[in-house]
Amino acid sequence: MYVTPEQFQAANKANIDATLTLAASQFAAFEKFANLNATAFKTAFEDAMANARALAGAKDVQEFVSLQSSFAQPAIEKAIAYSKNVYEVTTQTNAEVSKLTEKRVADWNDNFVTLLDKAAKNAPAGSDVAVTAMKQMIAAANSAYDNMTKVAKQATEIAEANVTAATETAKNFAKVKKVA
Repeated sequence: MYVTPEQFQAANKANIDATLTLAASQFAAFEKFANLNATAFKTAFEDAMANARALAGAKDVQEFVSLQSSFAQPAIEKAIAYSKNVYEVTTQTNAEVSKLTEKRVADWNDNFVTLLDKAAKNAPAGSDVAVTAMKQMIAAANSAYDNMTKVAKQATEIAEANVTAATETAKNFAKVKKVA
């Protein structure tokens, strides 16, 4: 059995399409991170300017200390929001990459099984045992990959729950500090 130029061209096109899709996904994530960081830096700069002006206008030490204490809560909330946004972008990008990887693995497996079937038709008598063994190995590898994917998704869900819990704990801790 021979690989035709059309099959070779189709495989190359699929690989290039997958690479470009991955690059676009990574660039989109980079763009989101850049926007997130630019916004965070701008906000931090504006807050620092406003805080410096407020501190410069303090009439006595007690007002100065009170103003400094009041700056902590918004800063903590903004840091928590920033961290949550970074986590969301990372999780979204990871999901896109995983989806692309799963599709490429499925396509590769389908193509390989098709190739095995074609090879089996042209193979000498008695080679069907080897072809069956190869198909069973592919099925076992697919099963292992599916299990690994399920475990990774469960780990992601647990991580998301932990991030949510940690975010709430940090918010509550900041509120307690403010009250105290």
